[in-house]
Amino acid sequence: MSIDQGKLEKVKIIAYSKPEMDDASKTGDFTAFINPESYQLNYKIEYNEGQGQGTSGKQQKFKAIAPDELALDLLFDSTGIIDDQPRDDIWDDVKAFKQLLTAYEGDAHEPRHFRVIWGPMLFAGRLTSLNVTFKLFRPDGRPIRALCKVTFKSSIDDKKRVAKEDPLSPDLTHVRTVQSGDHISLKCYQQYEDPKYYFDIARANNLTNFRKLTPGTVIKFLPLSDA
Repeated sequence: MSIDQGKLEKVKIIAYSKPEMDDASKTGDFTAFINPESYQLNYKIEYNEGQGQGTSGKQQKFKAIAPDELALDLLFDSTGIIDDQPRDDIWDDVKAFKQLLTAYEGDAHEPRHFRVIWGPMLFAGRLTSLNVTFKLFRPDGRPIRALCKVTFKSSIDDKKRVAKEDPLSPDLTHVRTVQSGDHISLKCYQQYEDPKYYFDIARANNLTNFRKLTPGTVIKFLPLSDA
């Protein structure tokens, strides 16, 4: 069985109540009606600016590496053009999406955690903003098309942070056991700090269904020169 490279995948957002983001804490998910034309990943380094005594210039001193940010636009449409299922308006779809992203987890006393998955891109973080622009209306004012601008800021729980910060060399072969909720893009990001090697690692390990990893599966992560 060959690995499927041609199947259309849509952006998926999975919500979790706990930072571990395992199956037990999953609270819901959303699959895009239509994939965005692009998405934006932002990386920032923060500095403290100070001016030395007797000088006219400012010296920048390293402060911190800011969490990564993901921004993407998702289109909602109830005209039937996209899914051949026309509806009266877009309200229910947008309300359900807003509820998934902004619901407050009472037991955890904080907002939810999310994974955003699209092909090799896997982003784990929390919502920082949701902006909805209604773009098309029926004569009575009911909206039938909307554009949702969503921004997430990366986060990682303490156990995964310690694992990621373990000084493992990407020049050596490492063996990892799949845990519940793992995704091959995330495993590649943890090992190589880049998820783009997911297809090479899947092929090297003869994974025929790399989109759904079975807990307990042992995966070998090869040196970058061999991946």
